[in-house]
Amino acid sequence: MIALGLEGSANKLGVGVILHPPQGGPAQILANIRHTFVPPPGEGFLPKDTAKHHRSWVVRLVRHALREAGIVVADVDCICYTKGPGMGAPLQSVAVSARILSLLWHKALVGVNHCVGHIEMGREITGAQNPVVLYVSGGNTQVIAYASQRYRIFGEVLDIAVGNCLDRFARTLNISNDPAPGYNIEQMAKKGRHLLDLPYTVKGMDCTFAGILTSIDALAAKLEQNPTGWTDKTTSDVITREDLCFSLQETVFAMLVEITERAMAHVGSSQVLIVGGVGCNERLQEMMGIMARERGGNVYATDERFCIDNGIMIAHAGLLAYQMGFVTPLQDSTCTQRFRTDEVLVKWRG
Repeated sequence: MIALGLEGSANKLGVGVILHPPQGGPAQILANIRHTFVPPPGEGFLPKDTAKHHRSWVVRLVRHALREAGIVVADVDCICYTKGPGMGAPLQSVAVSARILSLLWHKALVGVNHCVGHIEMGREITGAQNPVVLYVSGGNTQVIAYASQRYRIFGEVLDIAVGNCLDRFARTLNISNDPAPGYNIEQMAKKGRHLLDLPYTVKGMDCTFAGILTSIDALAAKLEQNPTGWTDKTTSDVITREDLCFSLQETVFAMLVEITERAMAHVGSSQVLIVGGVGCNERLQEMMGIMARERGGNVYATDERFCIDNGIMIAHAGLLAYQMGFVTPLQDSTCTQRFRTDEVLVKWRG
């Protein structure tokens, strides 16, 4: 079976084509095309501008994906799209595009939970069997484990997602959004040498990032008054922009490692799977790896082709559901900004 997937819950528009062999075996990625809306430095992406970008590019990306996959419309079994969660206007643009393709091509429609798409693609690529999942992106931060045909949320952020925290600090520093603000924060953090004391807020299995962002923004304002750096009164070190990025990363990632380790202990798992756009961060993977190895476990992660929002993950998760008999009737092919990971019945897992 072959599925075409459309993803556009944020500033990435992705179109993917995937094949599930009839006799089982690994899924075959036939095409994985993506185009990103990049706003100017110091600005975020507005929903209306992002939706306009998606509408402008979707036809070109679908054509490109079919051409790269070497298939024709008749080969496609279903059209999968991101139902949510995400930003309202971009989600609507993708949902409308999926409906049009479904009607034009007379294909079944499958609405997919964005978070489940990340998890299933991560499991497929890495081969992780039953891991604790750390899902970290611009819109979500969750620690998840599978039980009784649901992806159960063991812990999550209580305010802003970790990716949003990093992106907003990039705007504070007026860092470029190309290729991504979080990536540019990561590169600057590699040059940081001084760890500053920042709020560390873990509440049981949950965490918060708004306070640490307020604190680091205040330090950035202080740095702006002294562009060459200011001296820390406690250590007498000269603090730079790179030190701020380093300190922010180290602190928020330590919080994520803590709640992930607690979930591993609770469910008795030795595997951690990191998914979502922030999962590309090499320092996060390194810190999680240290923790997992100390527990005799392993960390699984993918590169930017699959960590960052993409259409192939929607095609894969949608085809798994379609093979179990799930379809989305046209009248129900809506989208929603709030679609919890644990709302999905994962019938394809025993």
